[in-house]
Amino acid sequence: MKKVGLLGGMSWESTQLYYKLINQGVNRYLGGLHSAEIILYSVDFARVEKLQKNGDWQEAGQLLAEAARCLESAGADCILICTNTMHKVAKSVVMSVDIPLLHIADAVAEILLNKKITKVGLLGTAFTMEQDFYREYIQDKYGVTVIVPDSPDRAAVHKIIFEELCKGVLLDSSRELYLQVIDRLSAQGAEAVILGCTEIGLLVSQDNVTVPLLDTTQIHASKAVEYALSDSQTFST
Repeated sequence: MKKVGLLGGMSWESTQLYYKLINQGVNRYLGGLHSAEIILYSVDFARVEKLQKNGDWQEAGQLLAEAARCLESAGADCILICTNTMHKVAKSVVMSVDIPLLHIADAVAEILLNKKITKVGLLGTAFTMEQDFYREYIQDKYGVTVIVPDSPDRAAVHKIIFEELCKGVLLDSSRELYLQVIDRLSAQGAEAVILGCTEIGLLVSQDNVTVPLLDTTQIHASKAVEYALSDSQTFST
């Protein structure tokens, strides 16, 4: 079994879900008392959030690159950045290590292509929804059109992530707002909606809506399981 390196803490609310899902996934294939071999580097999210807010992406990239090197030195065979937003500095992480980065947008796009989805909605932090590192990555590399909510909806979605979800606060009123935003994306032609923040799946699930939801935490964790067991004779995709 290969060792999975998790670059987490952004926020720890979703990182703990990564840990649970990857262990469950490995056990599902291997059975018994088997669990995943995971190495976790959990950063102080307050420091990262300040860098995000100040637009200091270079220092943020250096911070994650240093953490990635620690994971590699500890024996990790791959790295997952356990957040969508910080894939803005994915290149800094890739350049800092000799082990592969399992990019969250690649994992999501694989699902989009398999389902033959050509237009998808995107929810996430303002950084993820408004900057090009995520939307254009999917559009340019995979040819899938990505649409985002309007400005007021983006602001509301972003606020709920940082003020509530990252702190483990789940409010029915916030869920209802998210569902309304998802409905509006669907009305604009989105064939599915990416939950492009690893905390959103804590609040909204497929049971709440009819339009397909792509939970990036679950998808990314599944890709980690696939990689971890890629040399196992008991695993097949």
